[in-house]
Amino acid sequence: MVKAHSLLTDFDIALFQSGKHFRLYEKMGSHIVEFEGEKGVCFSVWAPNAKQVSVIGDFNHWNPKSHVLLPRWDSSGIWEGFVPGLGKGTAYKYHIETHVGVALDKGDPYALLWETPPKTASVVWEFDYSWKDKTWLDDRHARAGKARPYSVYEVHPGSWKKIAQDGNRSLNYRELADELVPYVKEMGFTHIELMPVMEHPYFPSWGYQVTGYFAPTSRGGTPEDFMYLMDKFHEAGIGVILDWVPSHFPSDIHGLYFFDGTHLYEYADMRRGYHPDWNSYVFDYGRNEVRSFLISNALFWLDKYHADGLRVDAVASMLYHDYSRKEGEWIPNIHGGRENLEAISFLRDFNEAVYKNFPGTETIAEESTAFPGVSKPTFDGGLGFGQKWMMGWMHDALQYFKRPMIFRRFHQNEITFSMVYMFSERFMLPLSHDEVVHMKASLLYKMPGDEWQKFANLRALFGHQWMHPGHQLLFMGGELGQTTEWSHDLGVPWNLLEYDYHKGVQNWVKALNDVYASRPACWLHAFSPEGFEWISGDDTENSVVVYQRKGGPNDPILIVVCHFNLNSMPMYTIGVPYAGSWTEILNSDEKRFGGNGVENGVLKAEKKPSHGHQQSITLKLPPLCMLVFEGEKPPKPKKETKAGKSKKKN
Repeated sequence: MVKAHSLLTDFDIALFQSGKHFRLYEKMGSHIVEFEGEKGVCFSVWAPNAKQVSVIGDFNHWNPKSHVLLPRWDSSGIWEGFVPGLGKGTAYKYHIETHVGVALDKGDPYALLWETPPKTASVVWEFDYSWKDKTWLDDRHARAGKARPYSVYEVHPGSWKKIAQDGNRSLNYRELADELVPYVKEMGFTHIELMPVMEHPYFPSWGYQVTGYFAPTSRGGTPEDFMYLMDKFHEAGIGVILDWVPSHFPSDIHGLYFFDGTHLYEYADMRRGYHPDWNSYVFDYGRNEVRSFLISNALFWLDKYHADGLRVDAVASMLYHDYSRKEGEWIPNIHGGRENLEAISFLRDFNEAVYKNFPGTETIAEESTAFPGVSKPTFDGGLGFGQKWMMGWMHDALQYFKRPMIFRRFHQNEITFSMVYMFSERFMLPLSHDEVVHMKASLLYKMPGDEWQKFANLRALFGHQWMHPGHQLLFMGGELGQTTEWSHDLGVPWNLLEYDYHKGVQNWVKALNDVYASRPACWLHAFSPEGFEWISGDDTENSVVVYQRKGGPNDPILIVVCHFNLNSMPMYTIGVPYAGSWTEILNSDEKRFGGNGVENGVLKAEKKPSHGHQQSITLKLPPLCMLVFEGEKPPKPKKETKAGKSKKKN
């Protein structure tokens, strides 16, 4: 028996239909309520083109005739109703009869929990968790808009660590809280990015083919178990970024595709609605109800799971109608261009909603084109993201490091070119999961040379990444010099840490994070020219680049020296901006990192002009290394005398 009952008001419907309802998860889906003195579940689902919709489950032996929902009296296309006696843990689906005689059994787009795959039913749920991260959230709000260290460890939760003695299973959420959280803390990362945790039917999709947009995958436990994991990250002082996939969804019949017998969530014309790269379907960003669904979903993870940011997957594929399509396979916009104007508008609305409702959080775009203003605010004509992945840097850096060292002198522009445009966006420098799969080789095995040279190259790459302006991201396994490509079935080969070179890389990443987080010069001006100045970028013969990183006026300047060749130079002179002592605080050639132990200690600047400066230091430069020197506190500017001022006037 279904009783007429609704959680939706007329105002809710108006917002939903205008694309401005950003809290739909409070009204749509299944909710445990009390109605007319009975406890039960209120269901609501959007299926405007359905002939009839009913709720099916174990409670009625999956009988579509038993509990038929009622269509709303307005034009919303929502079917709803109250079923008494149902409660938490009830498995259900919507049985949708179409006007062409096809019957579809669909999961609930707003379900808070799904059965563990390969089962596909939704599960009635209500949250029961006491958060302990108020201090974290208050601090996050107070830090909104302020510069801070941002060093990201990217993780696939299902394969970070496997339990070999238990059938090589993945860690669940509470086991990750016990093991992953202290590891990230020990390594010194300020943030973790979790590849999609939303429910997905196919494990090898890594979570990027989502069916349950409002539910953490039940492979890892209950929603409360995932909340516990988030809480533990915050307790450890670590921010959590969640991968979010509004760019496409799979064709699984229990999911969003062809939801009510029509192309409801996806574009109806497959020249827009189908994704050839991923055999999936593209959301109809011009449909207001779809916009409300997606933005509600984004805010849901920030609201109910206290996420600190969302990294938006495949933004480039959203921005262009011709993305991965040949001529004749796409439709121009109303102006004849290739840009998806509806997606652009949607992304702006999404970013505005996030920053308005959750100050202190961050949105990050995986965007691989030269689309202008991705990380500019919407009021300045931008898309409004907080950061953008610097795919150009990643491509150029990896291309450079793959080259035999003897040829690098002909390609120094691949390392220096990013400095030309590095402040055009708010960039994050990624070495992500995409670079260590599909026969691309692990980061270590992209490097040329013998074993020692491979590890030295890898340490130099990480050093360059950490000291380059912007923020940085490293995928799990990279920090120990993984020798094989990442496998979602095998996980990270932690046994490599038994070997000195691999342990050395891990120690190096720890040291980089320590210096990075403790020196404002590394992050205070991550996105502005004030924090960077060249010393030398033209020593192509030796493959050396030298630059300054700067913090506030009272912060010591850092001098970064990158040497990407095999020659050893016992006396290499570089200009420095002021006199005094310069202390070597990072050296990838230290023995504890796997190097040869050529170190410099403290160097005193000499009155010897070099590189446009009146003083310089002469250092020992090992092969394939990255060094960082920290100066004494900058001298205070001299005050002009009255006589000096009068001379200027004259």
